[in-house]
Amino acid sequence: MLTWTAVVPLASLAAWVWLLLGQGFFWRTDVRLPPVPAGGEPVDWPSVAVVVPARDEAEVLPLTLPTLLAQDYPGHAHILLVDDGSGDGTGALARELADRAPDGPPLTVLRPGEPEPGWTGKLWAVRHGIAHARSGTAEPELLLLTDADIAHEPDSLRRLVRGALAQRLDLVSQMARLRVRTGWERLIVPAFVYFFSQLYPFRWVNSPRARTAAAAGGCVLLRTQAAVRAGVPDSIRDAVIDDVTLGRAVKRSGGRIWLGLADGVSSVRPYVGLGPLWRMVSRSAYAQLLNNPVLLVATVLGLLVVYVVPPVWACAGSPVGGAAWLLMALSYVPTLRYYGQPLWRAPLLPVTAVLYLAMTVDSAVQHYQGRGAAWKGRTYS
Repeated sequence: MLTWTAVVPLASLAAWVWLLLGQGFFWRTDVRLPPVPAGGEPVDWPSVAVVVPARDEAEVLPLTLPTLLAQDYPGHAHILLVDDGSGDGTGALARELADRAPDGPPLTVLRPGEPEPGWTGKLWAVRHGIAHARSGTAEPELLLLTDADIAHEPDSLRRLVRGALAQRLDLVSQMARLRVRTGWERLIVPAFVYFFSQLYPFRWVNSPRARTAAAAGGCVLLRTQAAVRAGVPDSIRDAVIDDVTLGRAVKRSGGRIWLGLADGVSSVRPYVGLGPLWRMVSRSAYAQLLNNPVLLVATVLGLLVVYVVPPVWACAGSPVGGAAWLLMALSYVPTLRYYGQPLWRAPLLPVTAVLYLAMTVDSAVQHYQGRGAAWKGRTYS
């Protein structure tokens, strides 16, 4: 008769076999921009409005806005930086940077004022950027929604548009390569991408037959008419996890979406110390669970069984626990390689998982204390 000390590691091992084979091969890192067939260059490049919501981004803007102003894009592009109530001179700095790049796309700085009730600040800014882009005599065919901390290689916009046109996609999103320099960044950031792809396997997201939908908010190329059809951003105006909600809205409205890892799109935002990384995760972790205490309990138990049991039982001499820990570590190797990290960090994934578990619980505590989803001076229910 099997005892619980034997059943628990067996459950962990079975979970890892399922995750590796039945969860959309989430652990692979080969989902990149759709390939373009020979002769796939457009004859007429569509017009693009680049919408950049920005709140107190003077620290990173000198590293990112010049990369948008230096885009090698054959068609017409217009940059709309939406200054969301910044108090650090973000708007003025953006104009100054644009003046230093007279050959770049034109830049317009908008100030929409404080968001109306029911809107998150970012989506309020995106709404005004899209509305301004569509108010001109010639409506842009495409919208590039990109965060103020995202730097783009010179051919980034060209490749995004080319991929969208070649595959007839309504939304193309790249998960920007996050900064990995400090010790805490090396421990937490690759796992952030790993856990995200485990929740939203890219292959499922990209399949029209699958219900799974998501996007990565730092870099989203969206057809204007697809946005109109999905009613965004108005239909998702209160979404704390706006990128995933955007992907769902477009896919549910009949749009074809694509999500993959980025080449040439990266975040320059520094996370010095554990605190900023903790806040990045905890501000939306409980919202990811629909603010549901039952889902929270199930998630905590699931994380313990999947990530904590294998190393604990392996250290106690269980070969089944050791096998589960080995599968876990092997599944993490491609993500570590993508981030250029040493492979000896793979067995440390349980440590990172415990940190994420604590962040998730803290997110729930903040929610019930009325401090949930706090970001740059604003708190959303």
